[in-house]
Amino acid sequence: MSTPDPELREKIRRQFDHCPYPSTPIDHTYANNPDFLYIHNLITAFYRRDRTVIDPSGMVILDAGCGSGIKALGLAQANPSSQVIGVDLSPESVEFAKKRIQYHGIENVEFQVLDLEDLPSLGLEFDYINCDEVLYLLDDPAAGLAAMSRVLKPTGILRFNLHSLYGRGMMLRAQEVFRIMGLMESNPEDTEVDIVRDTFDALHDNTMLKQLTNWPKAGESKESILANYLLMGDRGFSIPQVFDFLRQTNLEFISMVEWRNWNLLDLFNTPDDLPVFWQLALPEASLEDQLTLIELLHPSNRLIDLWCCHPQPPSTIQPLDTWSQSDWLRSTIHLHPQLQIPAVRTELERCVAQLQPFNLGAFLRHVGTAAVIDATLAAGLLIPLLQQPQPFQALTEHWQTLHPLNPITQAPTTPDEARSTLYSAAQGLEAGGYLLITP
Repeated sequence: MSTPDPELREKIRRQFDHCPYPSTPIDHTYANNPDFLYIHNLITAFYRRDRTVIDPSGMVILDAGCGSGIKALGLAQANPSSQVIGVDLSPESVEFAKKRIQYHGIENVEFQVLDLEDLPSLGLEFDYINCDEVLYLLDDPAAGLAAMSRVLKPTGILRFNLHSLYGRGMMLRAQEVFRIMGLMESNPEDTEVDIVRDTFDALHDNTMLKQLTNWPKAGESKESILANYLLMGDRGFSIPQVFDFLRQTNLEFISMVEWRNWNLLDLFNTPDDLPVFWQLALPEASLEDQLTLIELLHPSNRLIDLWCCHPQPPSTIQPLDTWSQSDWLRSTIHLHPQLQIPAVRTELERCVAQLQPFNLGAFLRHVGTAAVIDATLAAGLLIPLLQQPQPFQALTEHWQTLHPLNPITQAPTTPDEARSTLYSAAQGLEAGGYLLITP
């Protein structure tokens, strides 16, 4: 790991003192945004690693590089029984963050001006660390990761991201243009922002960089230009580099945060009928290689955004598709807590009453997979789960009560028939992130 560059660090601090990021209005809230809350709810990350449904009460969360406090606010709203501590190197950003939290009347959040490398000076260990849109600004991301790993509890989880070299490629090229033009020798401010606007407005519409950066987007606000075209210290990274950072800091990959967007088989027309070479090669490819292939073939993700942790004992978790009947009968089914909201209940009850399909995916769009289920299945599976988590055996018995007869043979519905229906539905909804299934 290299020695931090104090000059670059000071330029970044001055840029965010000049324009605290993000400049989201102080009254903005995530309270009614289940997509955001889903990602930031600790239950999601810990389930991805352990297939357990934790109780986050009393857990301590670090928002590392909290900026103007919008993500700290969201973390507090997603985990109201946890404590959130935000740190940032920009005093102006921290002051804005304090005003934001005060405006919303949130009491489980506090802030400090602090550099990532100085985190051990807090004298605290954290159950969860959120480091969003920060590490790519450091001259040595591994050093930042190492500092966070030192304050992460042995069983804790760390979420961090880096700009993708390929997904962010066009914006990195634009930054190089303005670096050559001398706009980033000192802290960019209003004059440099105006030059960026004038430059792109003057370029021919067929200019590739103008097309590929999709100028203008929403008028290209000052905040957007500073955070993209003139972002001090911005760099792109590849999957192999990210995994190398994990190895340097002895951290273990858990999952991509947007894991549904990182499925290699989704890039093929017929995943069940791959060319012979791919049928033979893919089972032998490491997870790192598979993610690298996705990034090279289809660089649609701006961020390489992941959860990681300290090395854990070997997992005994078996994939659901390998479970025996006895495994299922010992299991408990949970509806993800971000779906335990009045809007879901109202729409679910309406669809069941009117025998209409229920679109569960409409309430968690970020998950990335459709989840339209018929009214019969919604009544037999989801309505009981809105009340509380249910043993799989109880759901089987409930299904038999609702459907005592086989609709084709008119014979009594057997436990095996009920279980078979529920196996299939529960597996699909768990894969999409809507249900949590614990042994």
